[in-house]
Amino acid sequence: MQILKQPLFHFILIGVAIFAWFAWVSPQQDVAEEADTITIDGNDVALLKTRFQNSWNRPPTEDELQALIDGAIREEVLVREARKLGLDQGDQVIRARLAQKMDFLTDAIAASIEPEPEMLQTFLNENPERFTKPAQIAFDQIYLNENADPDAIESAIEAANTQQDWSSIGSTTLLPKSMPLTVVRVVDANFGTGFSAALNSLEPGNWSGPVRSAFGIHVVRVTDKQDPILPKLEDIRDTVLLEWRREAGSDLAQAQYESLASNYQVETPDVDKAVE
Repeated sequence: MQILKQPLFHFILIGVAIFAWFAWVSPQQDVAEEADTITIDGNDVALLKTRFQNSWNRPPTEDELQALIDGAIREEVLVREARKLGLDQGDQVIRARLAQKMDFLTDAIAASIEPEPEMLQTFLNENPERFTKPAQIAFDQIYLNENADPDAIESAIEAANTQQDWSSIGSTTLLPKSMPLTVVRVVDANFGTGFSAALNSLEPGNWSGPVRSAFGIHVVRVTDKQDPILPKLEDIRDTVLLEWRREAGSDLAQAQYESLASNYQVETPDVDKAVE
């Protein structure tokens, strides 16, 4: 009975119903086409008008609407005649498009489901790495040079700790003198791999060093740190819902495919012989 409570089981039931409905109506569509009658009804016209409105931000004129209807009829005539000639058979573009439409059906099913808050909370708890905000660090830095000696480092630290304006201390560089709270990977992207790890060992508030970057030696003052944090569900609900639906859609697509594939007997050549 536990399976009846699983969301994926409900998705599969919905998916089976939708695919069955398409299979049921398809033969009727084929019969209608064989009658050589092309009907453009009110729904078709409304769809043409909506597409025009979305593209041009205005409704079509009478002449433009007539041109749209004529274009739809022309397309239908050519499609039917192409099918009679078998031009849709073996066409990789058409095959890929049809397979894509089948995937769109399962995506639409997943997107239509509104999970209970408890379900999203469970998903968040089971996948914290997807939603955890990474560690951040803020700091000021004074660049010395590539080979600063211990005396120069101590002198820079003393001057920075005693002077209110420390911006003129050290050598000229294009590196930012101050970084606000920044994700550690971004810090490393600017200063070189491992720079953020060296900052992590420093106590905030005082200038200290040396800290080596990819460019040379620095003295640094850490001004703030923020550990990795997993936000509450209510703060990131939309993000969690998007990820939940993406995973549910993937699971549904695979389950639906396996269900459909079970209706076929699949024969394939021997792989070893096929590559010879």
